[in-house]
Amino acid sequence: MASRPRNFSPWAYWMLRLAGVERIDPCPVRAGRPELDAWRRRFRSRLLEALGPSPEAVPLNAEAFDDEDAGSYRRTRVVFDAEPAMSVPAYLLVPHDRVAPGPAVLAVHGHGPGKDEVCGLTGSNENDYARRLAELGYVVLAPDLRCFGERGDWNPPDKYACDLNLVHALVAGANPLAQNLWDLARALDLLAGHPLVDADRLGAVGLSYGGTLTLFLTALDTRVRAAVVSGYFGSLVDAHRVPWNLCGSQVLPGMLELLDHVDVGALVAPRALLVETGTEDQIFAAQPARDAVAALHRVYEADGAADELEHDVFDGGHRWNGARAGPFLDRWLGE
Repeated sequence: MASRPRNFSPWAYWMLRLAGVERIDPCPVRAGRPELDAWRRRFRSRLLEALGPSPEAVPLNAEAFDDEDAGSYRRTRVVFDAEPAMSVPAYLLVPHDRVAPGPAVLAVHGHGPGKDEVCGLTGSNENDYARRLAELGYVVLAPDLRCFGERGDWNPPDKYACDLNLVHALVAGANPLAQNLWDLARALDLLAGHPLVDADRLGAVGLSYGGTLTLFLTALDTRVRAAVVSGYFGSLVDAHRVPWNLCGSQVLPGMLELLDHVDVGALVAPRALLVETGTEDQIFAAQPARDAVAALHRVYEADGAADELEHDVFDGGHRWNGARAGPFLDRWLGE
């Protein structure tokens, strides 16, 4: 009896399946504006369907606690409601010299300690972009995402919170990516309603998992006028080949067929987008990022907005760079 090679590896199985994935209606990056606009309508509809219905809207009921002078700005712990059974803790950073409504930025953390890291409260200054932006004069809101910071539940050491949360969400008919996007949209509501914030000058920034949410949020919520996506943009197929990459908080069923980063970026266009990529990033590699930004640039050109898309490829790994973030946000969120 003839034998054949046997496979016992689930990962090898998925790599074989990956080779046969065919995209559904990818962005026609070389098309003209009318065809692109028609495609955007189709894709936005598919993306919203994949994310599922939105939760019940509730009043924010924002409360402020633990007000602290942090040098050039004041840092306040705030809590607001996103759903009937879910509240969001965050830090609000307001520069001392802000006396009139001006620009504000939503700072979305990546995997790690949560809002404390981006606010520079963990002892590491590598990814403290909320603090840096506040020192540049921006009002900044830095919330904890679900499963992180104050929103992290205890789990057994062999259970990863993002993946366990996905299991709980799926059996209840929900999706963590959609839930966090909902929370972040409510965070924009809070920022837009602040007396020292101009609601027409909102930005969003994030690294890694925070980059995921920043990209999707900006694509779906046009209140975000300028975004910095760090350590995320490139190719989902390429990232999926890294065995320890994507987590349960940033995936959708059938995602590889449904979309790639260029597609989501095409919903951001023509608004301003800065992509940061480290040359040594082992999760979202530099060459796929260069290819994806080049493809997206054709969309921006069709929109007559070629200057609104920038790519900062820096020497380093999977981290926030920030060298061009300040001038970029100043340009697109300034007067």
